[in-house]
Amino acid sequence: MSRKRRDTTPLQNLAVTVVCVLFILTAVVGLFKCFSREPAAGGELPPSQSDLAAEGESATPLEPEGAAAQDNMANPNARKPHFHTILVGGLDDENGGSDTNLLVALDAENGTIDVVSLPRDTLLNVSWSVKKLNNAYHHGGFGQTMSEVSKLLGIPVDHYVTVDLRAFVELVDAIDGVDFDIPVDMDYDDPYQDLSIHFPAGPRHLTGEEALQVIRWRQNNDGSGYPTADIGRIGTQQAFLTAVAKQTLTLENVDKLGEFCEIVDTWVDTDFTVANLIWLGQQALAIGSDNITFHTLPGDGAGWYKGGSYYVLDPEATLELINANFNPYQRELTREDMDILVP
Repeated sequence: MSRKRRDTTPLQNLAVTVVCVLFILTAVVGLFKCFSREPAAGGELPPSQSDLAAEGESATPLEPEGAAAQDNMANPNARKPHFHTILVGGLDDENGGSDTNLLVALDAENGTIDVVSLPRDTLLNVSWSVKKLNNAYHHGGFGQTMSEVSKLLGIPVDHYVTVDLRAFVELVDAIDGVDFDIPVDMDYDDPYQDLSIHFPAGPRHLTGEEALQVIRWRQNNDGSGYPTADIGRIGTQQAFLTAVAKQTLTLENVDKLGEFCEIVDTWVDTDFTVANLIWLGQQALAIGSDNITFHTLPGDGAGWYKGGSYYVLDPEATLELINANFNPYQRELTREDMDILVP
């Protein structure tokens, strides 16, 4: 005996469709969770620096304590849960070395991301003659930069991400450009680098190439520029990164995740695994761009040391900033933890 087919109403069809979509979304979320893994609290030096670390030439060991030690409050290296420090370096082959360095603190427990810009001319307590932070790259690659930042601030640098600036161009283009208010008139030409930067101050929709020009600009050919020199440039970089973050971390860009992944795979080097990156992406989306705060290491951009111009850190203000936003330990840091050279 054949069964009589029952006609379904449009409302029933809609209900079935919604249930199917929910099942699919649940499966996708479950899949992501299966592959999502929180990174360990301490990574490894970039591959080119592993031998240096093994020979003891790295200034500060970067390995954190294990989970058992984290629970031991008597241990001075006991760490906060789900707190990770990441050094991000912008590599610019045209200018040589790591020209832009940002230290990121992701506090998944409290739902915050803090980013501090490390001025390229920051004075380091090192043996070589030019004691600037951006010079550390030339003395041992990005692994040396990580070690010097760790020693300078008294905290472990858990992980690294180095980004070729061409990734920046492609990312901005992938999100169809960024609206940005250019703070000053920019007029600079450098025929040796085939570089020409000409923007009037004011709001503008920037393509990837235009955005790269804006963040690289330091001063005009006539010597005019930011009133606060490199600190002004850092302020522009931070404001632009905020604009990029707000535009990237939106639901409208979910369909561009594949394109983002290709950009990362091509131009980014990191010690994070794919599972780690999925976890970090989940945390970033949950935290949201409104909870990303930018800082600059406090100091004097017009400082001098042995006849050279440096960015000289303010030790007490730096200690306060690191303890408030970047300290992964459960204890407070002291000046003795840091290696800040004071002229």
